[in-house]
Amino acid sequence: MSHINSIGAGLFSDMAMNVDAAAVPASYDAAGFAAMFGDELAVSDTPTAATDEFVRIQNVREFPAMGTPPNIVNVPTYGQSTSQQIQGQSDAPNLELQINFVGTDWDDAASLLGSSVGDGNQYIFRFAMLNTDPGTDKYATDASGLGTVPNTLWYWLGKIEAFSVQPSLTDANIATVTLSIQSDFYGAFTI
Repeated sequence: MSHINSIGAGLFSDMAMNVDAAAVPASYDAAGFAAMFGDELAVSDTPTAATDEFVRIQNVREFPAMGTPPNIVNVPTYGQSTSQQIQGQSDAPNLELQINFVGTDWDDAASLLGSSVGDGNQYIFRFAMLNTDPGTDKYATDASGLGTVPNTLWYWLGKIEAFSVQPSLTDANIATVTLSIQSDFYGAFTI
């Protein structure tokens, strides 16, 4: 599939997490990461020893900006009307996902996502930007999965650090999922 080459909304964008905390890609390229997202599990499934199993973070209301943050620092210079910009060191961002809260998806005792909140383990995450529905059970990173629609993918190592719920009397209950970034962003890739 070709890269998204027209203006469109990311209506079917998706966030997924490999469920094996010890999993490491064979290579830090598109093929190495794609192999980590071959078999989708439901949040209540029990993982096997396979390293290609992943779970999707569903019901996302709002995704944050994705990618490497800028490493530019503004430096005021005496006697000049504008600051100069120099290269600095960028800090790894925290990503906060706003989701519609579905309690069973985040049950600490019975959910792969709920049990990973604050457990201290690093996981491999994948963000897929899609503007077309890939269809039922097509979220694997392969030619018969996400490869059936134009897409762009990013991968990184991270942790689910926090999960907080904001009750609402007039709208859906909203939860904020905070992910910390433990590596560089790898991508944008397309399949």
